[in-house]
Amino acid sequence: QVQLVESGGGLVQAGGSLRLSCAASRNIFSTYTMGWYRQAPGKQRELVAAITSGGSTNSADSVKGRFTISRDNAKNTVYLQMNSLKPEDTNVYYCNARSTWSAYVYWGQGTQVTVSS
Repeated sequence: QVQLVESGGGLVQAGGSLRLSCAASRNIFSTYTMGWYRQAPGKQRELVAAITSGGSTNSADSVKGRFTISRDNAKNTVYLQMNSLKPEDTNVYYCNARSTWSAYVYWGQGTQVTVSS
């Protein structure tokens, strides 16, 4: 079992920045792909950015050049640095861990990000 705890959400003005953190309960980065997803009310959850066990990253076209995913192996923590935020980035952001070798998938509880215009 893995627990994921997100933090760092909040209210920010358009053009501002936030950094989300996701702390895993144990060291899993060598065998899990870590991702950030977001979901607006009434919409499907969508992938924002991900980092593989090997360190490769990818991100949604809508956030390319603005959001960066990274991780600190010593702290078992994944980050999402969000710059140049837009009102349409307003969502609940979820941390996700997906095993490379099995069907295990874990989700955090979500953190609200609100961008005011």
